[in-house]
Amino acid sequence: MNENGYGDPSGRAGGPPTGIGGPPRGAGGPPQGMGGNPLGYAPVRSLMMKFAIPSIVGMLVSALYNMVDQLFIGKAVGTLGNTATSIAFPFTTGCMALALLFGIGGASCFNLTLGMGDKKRAPYFAGNALSLLAVSGIIMSVVTLTFLTPLLKRFGATDAVLPYAQEYVKYTAFGFPFLILTAGGGHIIRADGSPKMTMICNITGAVINTILDAVLVLGLGWGMKGAAIATVAGQFISAVIVIVYCFNFKTVYLFGRHLFPKANIVGRLFSIGMASCFNQIAIAVVQIVLNNSLRHYGALSKYGADDPIAVAGIVMKVNMIVFSIVIGLAQGTQPIESFNYGAKNYDRVKSAFWMALKTGAAISVVAFICFQLFPRQILSVFANKDASEGYYEFGAKFFRISMFFTWLNCLQPITSTFFTSIGKSIKGVFLSLTRQILFFVPLLIVLPLFFKIDGIMYTGPIADGLAAIVAVIMAMHEFKDMHEREWY
Repeated sequence: MNENGYGDPSGRAGGPPTGIGGPPRGAGGPPQGMGGNPLGYAPVRSLMMKFAIPSIVGMLVSALYNMVDQLFIGKAVGTLGNTATSIAFPFTTGCMALALLFGIGGASCFNLTLGMGDKKRAPYFAGNALSLLAVSGIIMSVVTLTFLTPLLKRFGATDAVLPYAQEYVKYTAFGFPFLILTAGGGHIIRADGSPKMTMICNITGAVINTILDAVLVLGLGWGMKGAAIATVAGQFISAVIVIVYCFNFKTVYLFGRHLFPKANIVGRLFSIGMASCFNQIAIAVVQIVLNNSLRHYGALSKYGADDPIAVAGIVMKVNMIVFSIVIGLAQGTQPIESFNYGAKNYDRVKSAFWMALKTGAAISVVAFICFQLFPRQILSVFANKDASEGYYEFGAKFFRISMFFTWLNCLQPITSTFFTSIGKSIKGVFLSLTRQILFFVPLLIVLPLFFKIDGIMYTGPIADGLAAIVAVIMAMHEFKDMHEREWY
């Protein structure tokens, strides 16, 4: 243990910390000028496998946290329970926004700084990010519990759904600090060269959540309370793993002084992490506006208010499975793009981007086919025998129309993460807002005025198409600029 209570990352009593697995010079090591970091010389494909697969698994597990709850609640409680989890979803999205703000910001700055060879400054980004993750989680929990009922009503809760949502969130709010530390800390751990540890952290929490869901919700009949307690228990265990890892950083020494926030470090974290953060905030805003629109126009339709809200929540969470794979691919490129952009190895930056985009496109096409062919089957997984025909009728229609451009959805998150990774935060922020805020929300307000509840369904594909066009234009311009710099 060192003077600040942190273990020696190298496993030795003295000397510099080890790298992240690079071979020694003179023994088949990196080319001259690349340093000892494999991010600068190892094959991009193998690096993508190393970083993207654990990241994908981690993102999938995060998405499954809420989906598992919804599945068990749907079977045990029914449509009102599912609607309640949809109403509560903006809280989770808000937590993820904070996690990505400091997690992605810290990871990107950490790798960019290492790529520039500055090992003295790099640990401040990791340490400050971890401290801010913990503090923001506590603040989020306190605010939620203080203003729980008015927030739920603002999020679209009807009188019938409100008691279920209150029971669920009043327990899950205690887990917000653990959720934020786990989700954000996973990015820091991956940036330190341990993507498998991030994967283990998330899988452990998800397994515990699933087991306890089965025991508490179905076995003991605790309903919403049981699902919430199961979720918090899984998040707590995952957070403990993150904390333990932070005492054993690999690539740099992490001392206690690195945890105390410094204005210039925090400012840089904000500037880099804003794109990913705003993307999550945009998702939360969309969910809130969508819930309220469905409550209003659903009440005017034959479907009623509660079934459309439940369906929209299910569709969003199922789509998050696909979106999580795409985001995982994008996040897997982050250390590669950040390090090599800092080292001016632009060919490797472009290779990582295109590899992620091609893989994301293939996955998105498969998802599109499933959403078009099997919507009722997917909806049945989240329903019990009391589900109405209106639930299935509206759900199938909502799936097919709103998810029509799923095959294009990989463009925006991968390109947005690319700009964040190379330090161009303003472009990343702008692109992260295109789909949700610039296109989706205005369309969600305007189209239902003319087409009622059907207008809500058409909002998604139009916004997806427009966001994809903007992403293509911005990426082409950046690659052209990068190509020109290679010649000077």
